[in-house]
Amino acid sequence: MKDEYDLSRGQRGKFHRPNAMLNPPVHLDPEVLAFLTERAAARGVTLNELVNALLKKDIELIEAAE
Repeated sequence: MKDEYDLSRGQRGKFHRPNAMLNPPVHLDPEVLAFLTERAAARGVTLNELVNALLKKDIELIEAAE
């Protein structure tokens, strides 16, 4: 690593995108992942579709309870 770097020509915010959406990674426990993968295959849907459907149902239940 250099002792000093010349940042005089740098531009602040050059790559900033104000409307960019970040998709955080979701890490599942191995047994949960195995179960959901098996269920998704049995239903003929992707794991992503199954997890989103389950979460949407949970959101509906939470909102109904409020």
